[in-house]
Amino acid sequence: MAKETKEKVGNTGLEQAEGVSVAELTPEEKARAEERILRQIATELKLPTGKVKTTVGLLDEGNTIPFIARYRKEMTGELDENQLRDIEERLQYIRGLEERKREVLRLIAEQGKLTDELRAAVEASAKLQEVEDLYRPYRQKRKTRASVAREKGLEPLAAWLWSQPRTGAAMVEAARYVDESKGVESAEAALAGAMDILAETIADDAKLRAWLRRFTHDNGVIATEAKDKTAESVYEMYYEYSEPVRRLPPHRILAINRGEREDVLKVKLEVAPEKIHDYMARQFLKRESAVREVLLAVIEDAYKRLLAPSIEREVRGELTEKAEEQAIKIFGGNLRSLLLQPPVKGKRVLGVDPAYRTGCKLAAVDDTGKLLEIAVTYPTPPNNKVAEAKAVFRRLITEHRLELIVIGNGTASRETEQFVSSLIGELKLPSLAYCIVSEAGASVYSASKLAQEEFPELDVAERSAISIARRMQDPLAELVKIEPKAIGVGQYQHDVQQKRLSESLNGVVESAVNHVGVDLNTASPSLLSYVAGVNGTTAKNIVKYREENGKFHSRKELQKVPRLGAKTFEQCVGFMRVSGGEMPLDNTPIHPESYTVVDRLFRELSIPLNRIGTEELKASLQAVDPNAMADKLQVGVPTLKDILDSLQRPGRDPREELPPPVLRTDVLKIEDLSPGMELQGTVRNVIDFGAFVDIGIKNDGLVHISQLSDSYVKHPMDVVSVGDVVTVWVLGVDLKKGKVSLTMKQP
Repeated sequence: MAKETKEKVGNTGLEQAEGVSVAELTPEEKARAEERILRQIATELKLPTGKVKTTVGLLDEGNTIPFIARYRKEMTGELDENQLRDIEERLQYIRGLEERKREVLRLIAEQGKLTDELRAAVEASAKLQEVEDLYRPYRQKRKTRASVAREKGLEPLAAWLWSQPRTGAAMVEAARYVDESKGVESAEAALAGAMDILAETIADDAKLRAWLRRFTHDNGVIATEAKDKTAESVYEMYYEYSEPVRRLPPHRILAINRGEREDVLKVKLEVAPEKIHDYMARQFLKRESAVREVLLAVIEDAYKRLLAPSIEREVRGELTEKAEEQAIKIFGGNLRSLLLQPPVKGKRVLGVDPAYRTGCKLAAVDDTGKLLEIAVTYPTPPNNKVAEAKAVFRRLITEHRLELIVIGNGTASRETEQFVSSLIGELKLPSLAYCIVSEAGASVYSASKLAQEEFPELDVAERSAISIARRMQDPLAELVKIEPKAIGVGQYQHDVQQKRLSESLNGVVESAVNHVGVDLNTASPSLLSYVAGVNGTTAKNIVKYREENGKFHSRKELQKVPRLGAKTFEQCVGFMRVSGGEMPLDNTPIHPESYTVVDRLFRELSIPLNRIGTEELKASLQAVDPNAMADKLQVGVPTLKDILDSLQRPGRDPREELPPPVLRTDVLKIEDLSPGMELQGTVRNVIDFGAFVDIGIKNDGLVHISQLSDSYVKHPMDVVSVGDVVTVWVLGVDLKKGKVSLTMKQP
């Protein structure tokens, strides 16, 4: 506020200012606003404005991000998917911000209080918070002490105080406003009302609020304590805890928030008020004034009663927002890694949904995932029908020639694992092994409408066993049937904004599906619905067409699917695969719009199209100079490079390049572990402070961030991903708590 506030008290409600009207934007003004948006995005993301402008144009035309990333590389300068999503996200935010600016300017103008200076401040705002701060003095408030004082006619007294006269006495001036008919019964009451008006005016000052937020963030301390120190809970480390706001890591912010929400913790943000009072006095008050002491009291009241609670909410809200963004980012990274786990192809699998009282549900599936048989056994407590269970397992394994037993990692999984390990030892079948998979979301899928349609005659647990078996055969195809946020590979995913989480995770699934591509003749509606440009209705129409007309023989046939228009075809077709069809290129990621380029390429190489997949073609393609050939074919170098890569490996599944999952034949108990022991494990989850690794015991071991590498690690995701097979060494074993600490640093 400072000088500006003293000169323009009318802008904060103490006096009327002459209004400036807000007209609709002309086409020229809209164009300038759009240019401003593009420049802002380019500056924020450190990207050339031209690339941003082209990307925004493509998005506005209805193109999807996977399509732009893969098939419009020349236009965007080879921006990757993450950069494109960042542009899209900032574009939505800033366009929304521009709309809010217009709305705020209109609302202030309607009050007759919009000045040129205020308009310029609103238009220059780069954040929504800045706009709301500027609008705050003009927003319709519910009844406050200040509004009551205004109704009593005390604004002139407040204006006199704010003029900070060198002479005069506040109480004497206040006595002039005593009027019992207006409810002002004494000079003290009049002065108190005027002080309330000034306190609210100060608290609404945009520049002060911005400074206070920064100061509180940089100098504040979050302090927590238990509501009941004798109660046991997972929040015991926060029963008496404090940490500077600026150093709070995201996972700790979310943990504290949850503890507060569950009524276990009391949380407060502490900051020294003296420095704040001094700053406010320097900004607003003259050194020599007859009412300085009164105004110092106003400042203290404004901060303690109005500003401190509000700023604390805003600072904590900003912390929470950043922590949620980090949590969503981690969940998204883990989910992508999980979805892109290499499929275990060509194996007939027995899926096991373990349980105690209700028994283990078994589902035998063939190498395509087709259900062969369902059964139930009771090898775990309290039934302990081990011999009977072994007989059922033996029969299923023999009759259906099963090669892999997949056990869900839920309740009773380790007892079931011990049983299976013992059985494998007795059977002595060299081809038989087992593994544990995350069953997160399996119960969500098995109770879903989709599962009911797929297996109407089965109960929930039996469907779950099928899902567990299939997610080893093809994790992506099975996991897309589950709502992404139900797949538990994050931290505090239930504490973040669910809409934002869903949007982000759906983008991750879309990215993974299009990265791999889908088989047009086998893909489920769930899988097809994540292909670029395809929605749920179109996905069902594709499957219905396939069921009625038989398998697709070419990508072109997609155009016959009802309600699949030209734009949808353009966006999705490159991510669809048709193996063994009429056109060999239909089994590659090459878009049909580039088929003529491929035709010219093969003529240049004097090789017929039917040689795709041969070593002869591979050798010829490896000898091609992309830059020289791109000139000859009049095509962009990035597009040609993608074409050459696709032709060398037609039908390639990019997931196959990753290491396969760890298959086991024997079980490990925590009692078997000792410090220094070397183990192979699978990363199950990556979080801010480390990674959880499945080493074959009941609970996953933790590799703390400090133990991930000999060199400095900024974040665990820089070193490991979900599904990675890693070598670890045991650091420590806590038998009582069942916890194991691990290291990836070789002793």
